[in-house]
Amino acid sequence: MLRHPVRLTEPEALDSTLAQRWGAVFVHEGPVRTCVGCRSRALARELLRLVVDNDSLVVDLRRRLPGRGAWLHPDPECLRLAERRRAFPRALRVPGPVDAVEVRNHLEQHA
Repeated sequence: MLRHPVRLTEPEALDSTLAQRWGAVFVHEGPVRTCVGCRSRALARELLRLVVDNDSLVVDLRRRLPGRGAWLHPDPECLRLAERRRAFPRALRVPGPVDAVEVRNHLEQHA
């Protein structure tokens, strides 16, 4: 067993079971977040940050707005999945439903 973690730049370079046994540390290219729609993990720069403002979702383009944020792929299908699962109120910890019209408009404009 190695005493120091092994740094790997490519996860494919080593089988994950061996990596766990050897204490390997995978190096990421930035923070990783989970999309509330499809529930897959992606780099934060690939996702949109959404916050609640007066019971409606707002796209936080600069990622500086205060409050808890939810992350979503810039894909209408992910938005549809998140709305169907009612994921936004849970992820943002707000009571009741939230209005996603502004997010939908943003996705249509940048499609």
